[in-house]
Amino acid sequence: MKHISIIVPNEAVPTSIVDPRYMFTAVNQFLEARGQAPLFKVQLVGLTRDVPLNNGIFSVHPDVLVDDVKQTDLILVPALSGDMKRAVEINRDFIPWIIRHHSRGAEVASLCIGAFLLAATGLLNGRECSTHWLYADEFREMFPEVELIDGRIISEEQGVYSSGGASSYWNLLLHLVEKYTSREMAIQAAKFFALEIDRKSQSPFIMFNGQKKHEDEPIKEAQEFIESNIAEKISVEELAVKFAIGRRHFVRRFKKATNNTPLEYIQRVKIEAAKKMLESSNKNVTEVMYDVGYNDTKAFRTIFKKITGMSPVDYRHKYNKEAAYA
Repeated sequence: MKHISIIVPNEAVPTSIVDPRYMFTAVNQFLEARGQAPLFKVQLVGLTRDVPLNNGIFSVHPDVLVDDVKQTDLILVPALSGDMKRAVEINRDFIPWIIRHHSRGAEVASLCIGAFLLAATGLLNGRECSTHWLYADEFREMFPEVELIDGRIISEEQGVYSSGGASSYWNLLLHLVEKYTSREMAIQAAKFFALEIDRKSQSPFIMFNGQKKHEDEPIKEAQEFIESNIAEKISVEELAVKFAIGRRHFVRRFKKATNNTPLEYIQRVKIEAAKKMLESSNKNVTEVMYDVGYNDTKAFRTIFKKITGMSPVDYRHKYNKEAAYA
């Protein structure tokens, strides 16, 4: 059974506590209706037995206090409200608890501007993050060491998740349901909650920006070479020779610096360029394919769909206004 801890911060947005609890308890009910055992143990976790919200209009009574939780698999950080610096400060006692359980293997996910409290733990340092667009400047000012990605619905890296603003956190909840159960169960949850589901369709929102916050200069040069030559067919062997590094050592260094293998990086750079062309130009899919260095239609479509979750044609029709009405 997966243990899910939804923390109850002071100044939290009430719906961002209620909604995830409802989501995972509903999935338990779906499973029981199929004759299966419930999968999730969902608990509200607080610093005190009574947490007033919205200036006392609401009051939440957590199931347990932080010191009562000995083990958990997923910690959900609800959205905060009010002044963010103050909201983080009055909830600072959650920080060591979150860090401790993450070090023991728990995953951590923030909903909307719960990202401020998650970032205060340091777990997002050097990682990408999503939050509400309205708070982007303030977030960057408070946490310059975190890479905030504008407009992204879901960010996920090494068991740390964050979601975009307002109701888009439902997409993250569906993502987690699918991860912990199945695609079929996520679809059932989406239908029950009247949510649009297509986990893979979230991928088009992700704008690939190669990780360059490292000190390996030859690898940075290799990244820049790839990005400057999207129309060329570049092999890993050619890169290793060009930058005078043995192939195996080059692959290890590249992966360590960028979190991608050289081949993955080449593919993602090319597909990101293809996405932009499909969004904004009048070129058809074949023309775009050649422009980014592919001449095998099947291979291009396979890699494009693997990265974006959509075919090139579907992507063009969804994001290119002129193509949509063609």
